[in-house]
Amino acid sequence: MKGIILAGGAGTRLFPLTLVTSKQLLPVYDKPMIYYPLSTLMRSGIRDILLISTPEDTPRFEALLGNGEQFGLHLSYKVQPAPDGLAQSFLLGEEFLAGEGGAMILGDNLFYGNGLGTMLRTAVRRAEEQGRATIFGCYVKDPERFGVVGFDEEGHVTSIVEKPAEPQSNYAVTGIYFYPAGVSAKAATLRPSARGELEITDLNLLYLQEGKLDVELLGRSFTWMDTGTVDSLMEASTFVQTIEQRQGIKISVPEEIAYRFGWIGTERLLSAAEKYGHSPYGAHLRTVAQGKIRGVVE
Repeated sequence: MKGIILAGGAGTRLFPLTLVTSKQLLPVYDKPMIYYPLSTLMRSGIRDILLISTPEDTPRFEALLGNGEQFGLHLSYKVQPAPDGLAQSFLLGEEFLAGEGGAMILGDNLFYGNGLGTMLRTAVRRAEEQGRATIFGCYVKDPERFGVVGFDEEGHVTSIVEKPAEPQSNYAVTGIYFYPAGVSAKAATLRPSARGELEITDLNLLYLQEGKLDVELLGRSFTWMDTGTVDSLMEASTFVQTIEQRQGIKISVPEEIAYRFGWIGTERLLSAAEKYGHSPYGAHLRTVAQGKIRGVVE
């Protein structure tokens, strides 16, 4: 399976912060926002990733991430001429996917929780081996702001409604989606919604109607944040700061994930640490290379 990061949009809710840069390049505590969705795809076991962004911001992402070799990845880039809906990513990425299944994550979403990697890799296997799509639901206090999952009395998914006036549940669809081979062809059948966009909810409904959609619910031990507003950006930074300072480790470090998975070796890890100099990020990579932090990532 291949991965897509959708990092477009003007970030108008963050003006004036985003007048001269992408919101996905803004800091979330100690690293660029884009590191978090990138790390999530890596934890899914995905190494071939397409980043979609605006004509202005695509070169900036390339300057930051390059071809991905420092992370043990193969990164490529695609320009989104206009923000015409989340499902458009599978049309723009059709050539990149080349008939394979695709996971898409929004560039301003942060996921954290013990066991998350296992859930993500299960979704990959389900798509590859069973031809099933997987989305993730999370309990929120304001479901009317999101796509909302409805359930019957036995807990089976019956509906997905985008920003409903009367939500059937408090479970919002999060910004990561796993689809089997053929997703681009399905996306091509969609028609623009009333707001002129190809809706990811409509794509999910196609799989639901075929009985090929699974919804995994993120429990209380997981954190999901959409960092698209000033307040949510600050909340995410505070969350990351709290975790890292209390535990003495860092989260969503692409080089560390690559090292844990065996995608890069100690030499490349130390080379990355050297690039970051005496920053806490560089010091963390040196600590990892020295074997002082063991076990799985996050």
